[in-house]
Amino acid sequence: MANKDNKSDSFLKKNRRLYNGLLLVIFTAALFFITIYKIETDKLELSVGDVAPFDIRATKDLEDIYTTEKLKKEASDKVEPKYRIYPSVQMNMKNKIKDFLDTVRDIKAIENLSLTKKAEQLMENQSLGLTRDDVLIALRMDYKNLNNFENNLFDLINQIMGSGIRESELEYEKNNLKSTFESLDMTDGEKRLGLALMLATIEPNEFIDTAETERLKKEAAESVETVILKENEIIAPHGSIIGERELYLIKESGLLREDNKIPVKTILGIIILISLIIFIIIGYIYYYNKDILNNNMFLIVLIVTIAVIFISKELYKISPYIMPIGTTALLISILVDPRLGFVVNIFLSFYLGFLLKLDGSITTMYIISGSIASLLAIKQDQRYNILINGLVMGIVNVLSLASYGMALSVGALDSFSQGLYSFLNGVISSVLALGTLPIWENVFSVLTTMKLLELSNPNQPLLKRLLLEAPGTYHHSILVGNLAESAAESISANPLLARVGAYYHDIGKLMRPFYFSENQFGMENPHDKLQPLQSTAIITSHTSDGVTLGKENKLPKEILDIIEQHHGNTLVAYFYHKAKEINKDIEISEDEFRYKNKKPQSKEAAIVMLADSSEAAVRSMKDISKEKIEEMVKKVVKGKLRDGQLDESDITLKEIDIIANSFIKVLTGIYHDRIEYPKIEEKSEV
Repeated sequence: MANKDNKSDSFLKKNRRLYNGLLLVIFTAALFFITIYKIETDKLELSVGDVAPFDIRATKDLEDIYTTEKLKKEASDKVEPKYRIYPSVQMNMKNKIKDFLDTVRDIKAIENLSLTKKAEQLMENQSLGLTRDDVLIALRMDYKNLNNFENNLFDLINQIMGSGIRESELEYEKNNLKSTFESLDMTDGEKRLGLALMLATIEPNEFIDTAETERLKKEAAESVETVILKENEIIAPHGSIIGERELYLIKESGLLREDNKIPVKTILGIIILISLIIFIIIGYIYYYNKDILNNNMFLIVLIVTIAVIFISKELYKISPYIMPIGTTALLISILVDPRLGFVVNIFLSFYLGFLLKLDGSITTMYIISGSIASLLAIKQDQRYNILINGLVMGIVNVLSLASYGMALSVGALDSFSQGLYSFLNGVISSVLALGTLPIWENVFSVLTTMKLLELSNPNQPLLKRLLLEAPGTYHHSILVGNLAESAAESISANPLLARVGAYYHDIGKLMRPFYFSENQFGMENPHDKLQPLQSTAIITSHTSDGVTLGKENKLPKEILDIIEQHHGNTLVAYFYHKAKEINKDIEISEDEFRYKNKKPQSKEAAIVMLADSSEAAVRSMKDISKEKIEEMVKKVVKGKLRDGQLDESDITLKEIDIIANSFIKVLTGIYHDRIEYPKIEEKSEV
């Protein structure tokens, strides 16, 4: 039997994992398609030459590379070329002239050779394009004149080439040489030869220094600051023609639709972003709210989140300040856990900020107001408090926007309408939360603090019936409720659930109230006329009857579990021993005299079981004292432990000891010794 139960539990756990996994896949897919649809529908189909359908604004700070490059080119073009004088050109000129004059000297030194022959030989050896007359002039000069002539030419070369000659200046310098030689102290022949040599050898020696010029141009270009188009600045005004610059900036803003295909980069980016967000939330749930993965709470978190995203997208069209993100914080905090509500609110604020390109002030407003909503939801004992929370959220919204603007010296709250919408945001969020709360409670069987407080109201139909039809059971239930609440508080269980569960734990006795001793006021005990097995059947049936009544009155599952489990499979000892006395010769099976219910599965159910038995046992005592109360409570608790009734609840021995001490303290207060007042005899007046 135990094997089958374990297999069944394992099967349910596996199914729950599969179910949660499927929900997570659906939720992730929904987020992906919402995001991709919003991003793609915001894009424009434009090309160069089209007209801007409206003022197209930058979605972020953009580098205007077209304008920047234009300014860089202008700065670069303004740089004058850098020139450099190459000394090798000057040396080359001197070497050519020196070689020619050295040849002249060598030929002059040849004896037995006529001037004509020498001229012919010199003409053959020179490559400067000199005429025969020029050569003869050189040969007729003596060695001293040749040396002076050479020195004069070198001085002239140093003078002319030293300041540099550019290619564009070469013709000018050649023409200038004629006037220069006219002014020199030389013979006409020397002037003619010198001019011929200079014209034959002169070359430009000042050229553009490409490396230096490029360096200066680069420096000039780099000194130009990058032109940044700020977020929300106009890229293309309404009605303007779209150029290459505008098209590029629109594309960089992510506003251009290309080829009707969603870019792989966009898809990949959205998948990674959503996966990271989901990973953080699921990681948080796994470590801090793991229990919600075993019930409907996880589904509620996902549905509330998706619903608020859809509603926010629609209300955004009216104003970005009116999206009810705070509804998520309120609902998840009330239905599940305030910490999880806080986390999901931050996720939603950032997600919608990204999706709808919200201003930083608006995202900050939603984070702050949602966080306040989560904190306020920690102590929710009345439904109307949710509306008060909405008013607080509205005020916080206005303060957030105003303070953001003052802190950053920006106009976060520029108009009355923005202030009004941000205040209404809190009201709308609370109204949505309050209006839908009963739906979540009933459809998903969620037990909230407010629901428990409503169930604890004495005017509840079942409690009124219990008071009128079974007053002893009602009184007993109230006492058990006090015991259970105190004990639950002492071990950090749910005190309100324990108290309310105790109020309803015996409602099954309404079916046959007078078969239970606490309701038999001065009347004959009907069990005296019944067989022990019949009495046991009536006594044990009050748990199943209670569950039936609870279901008819739509009590939450947690309360029904306490009703069903508060006796576990305990033995009805009185009638068992009575049956053994009557049938001494027959073997009596304990199983026939036990409750046929589950053992307590939660701390609260275990506490109610112990409180129920302890209160009944102490009430049955005739001579009550603190020591006897302590002895009786410990006896009851040990009996339940020995019988294995607490084996399936997640309660520890240390907690059981704390619970017992709590019971003793409360019961001692209830059944304390009373002062016996002296009798006062009435005196009759004469």
